[in-house]
Amino acid sequence: MRTEILKGHVDLLLLAAVLARPSHGYAVIEELRRRSDGAFDLPEGTVYPALHRLERQGLLASQWSEETGRKRRIYAVTERGRTALAQQRQDWSLFARAVQAVVTEA
Repeated sequence: MRTEILKGHVDLLLLAAVLARPSHGYAVIEELRRRSDGAFDLPEGTVYPALHRLERQGLLASQWSEETGRKRRIYAVTERGRTALAQQRQDWSLFARAVQAVVTEA
């Protein structure tokens, strides 16, 4: 999938992926890939800055965890993030229906 199609939707995708369970960055990338059947194969250079930005906005919180001798930053959706995700889901649904109505042949 062309990356320009994803612009403006990365926050929605990341919040939705982290909502299911707190995860480190690479696990988020894998979850997006798995849930999209490979369509969303986002590079680390896209995901990590977005996770940091969402944390600065208060939509995600993080803490360090050590698993098998490796320190990893684990991200979780905050209450503010849940509210934002609900709004973004609603916005996406309206947008998707409108696009479908326009691009579907009559």
